[in-house]
Amino acid sequence: MARTARTAVAAGRLRPPRFDDLGLRRALGDRILPLMVAAMTFLAALALAGVVGAAALAAHWQRGAAAVVTVQVPRPAEPAADRPGETRRARVTELAQAAAGVASARALGDAELADLLRPWLGSSAETLSLPLPAVVELRMALDAPPEALTTLAERLARAAPGTLTESHGVWVRRLAVLARSLQACAWAALLVVAAVAVAVVAIATRAGLAARRQAIEIVHGLGATDAYIAGRFAGRATRLAALGGLLGAGAALPVLVLLAALAAPFAGPAPAPPWPGPAGEVLGWLAALPAALWLALPGLPLAAAAIGFLTAQGTVRAWLRWLP
Repeated sequence: MARTARTAVAAGRLRPPRFDDLGLRRALGDRILPLMVAAMTFLAALALAGVVGAAALAAHWQRGAAAVVTVQVPRPAEPAADRPGETRRARVTELAQAAAGVASARALGDAELADLLRPWLGSSAETLSLPLPAVVELRMALDAPPEALTTLAERLARAAPGTLTESHGVWVRRLAVLARSLQACAWAALLVVAAVAVAVVAIATRAGLAARRQAIEIVHGLGATDAYIAGRFAGRATRLAALGGLLGAGAALPVLVLLAALAAPFAGPAPAPPWPGPAGEVLGWLAALPAALWLALPGLPLAAAAIGFLTAQGTVRAWLRWLP
């Protein structure tokens, strides 16, 4: 019987079980630690999405706010100062359309002005007897030099004295502050998640050390080095943490794709799907996920494995120093 078993092992039909001298399969279970790391990886993916999303949306909104300029022309029906044959509104609109650095310029109609005033004045905005200034909306070109708006404002003031040119620099600065605040909060959340992951691995490792204390003392007394024992624990923790990282990243992927698809209209016009049908819509949703997140998601299991390895190494070596 024994001879038959030895022959089968030699033939490769049976494999002897891997020797687990420290009992790590009982010390570090394959359920709790991967699930905890998976939860931390899921939260880390959401935090990374917050960082990338805040940066992308803020950049889009800042470009839009910086490009729009509002020009208010009081007494729009009176003759222009430099050309009496034209009204002030027509002259300002003409100069704005011909100015360098201006992509488009148009004067808002009375109905549009009434729509703008209706939230504050209600239904009486259309019958208001007070004289209203004309409003000309400019959209600056993306490559317009910074001095283009100042030069244009001076020309408009000479043609129609009292004209007020308002850029949205204040709102651009506020958007920049808001974007930096959101990114700082997301980075802080990511650091907290990483710290919790380190604590989870450290607690699980210390629990495993306490459960296998007698076996570790025997092996250590027989000559096993600290590096050997720490390496065994670190290898087990690394595999479990990497498994949890894969589970967490896989669970976060559909959530991130859904969030990217919902946020896509706020970041600009969505690209057309490559082909019609459900498959094209799915590919369109996948394409909505920023490239930075596609690069970051595979790195989360690697980061989880690195946290497991380094934390287990440090925890075991610190614990072994107290052994006699």
